[in-house]
Amino acid sequence: MNPAAQTSAATPVGKRVSSIPLWAKLAYTAFVTVLVPYYLKTYGPTNFLYFCDVALLMTVAAMWLESPLLASMPTVGILLPQMFWCLDFLVTIIGHPITGMTAYMFDENLSLFARGLSFFHFWLPLLLVWLVWRLGYDRRALVRWTLLTWVLQVVCFFGMPAPPAPADDPNLPVNINYVYGFNESVPQAWMPPGTFLTLMMIGLPMLVFLPTHLILRRVFGGKQEVVSSE
Repeated sequence: MNPAAQTSAATPVGKRVSSIPLWAKLAYTAFVTVLVPYYLKTYGPTNFLYFCDVALLMTVAAMWLESPLLASMPTVGILLPQMFWCLDFLVTIIGHPITGMTAYMFDENLSLFARGLSFFHFWLPLLLVWLVWRLGYDRRALVRWTLLTWVLQVVCFFGMPAPPAPADDPNLPVNINYVYGFNESVPQAWMPPGTFLTLMMIGLPMLVFLPTHLILRRVFGGKQEVVSSE
């Protein structure tokens, strides 16, 4: 039985017991409070259109509100991609990178502070799984996260720059959420840009979000029912 169910069974009706320790909420909030201004100054506000950064910010609300839905949405969305990031990071340590997506974490030209902040890609999926374990998995997360990512993809495709980053602003986020292809240097040329975007909007929910949803639903159960205090 997960902690959410245990708490619900052991707590009298009308009395709510916190599922997330205060120290965890404060520690995570402190980290985000440091990261946000640094990223705003270094990369600009459009950096927070990345799925992983949206998940990072949503997790703050999920922890303080102890919302199964807000914890489940980023979990269903980024768990598999970020676990792949973790794998690439670990094998890069031993000199066998898979994709090179984490090569920047070993770039001595980047400050250790910046790389330390970016290390949230490693531990955030673990934190999210812990939150879902504590709060329960809300099955509405699949549809809600899919709708959110569709909005973000359309915004990034029509409103954000394609690669490469301009020489006079190399930190400018381009090709946000890979809407222009999987190469950060040039847009993909395999097919019309709109076709690629459409395939991404279909492929992510079918190949990434849905399998994650099915796993989380099986492991952590359905939505936890909220006991009304009225």
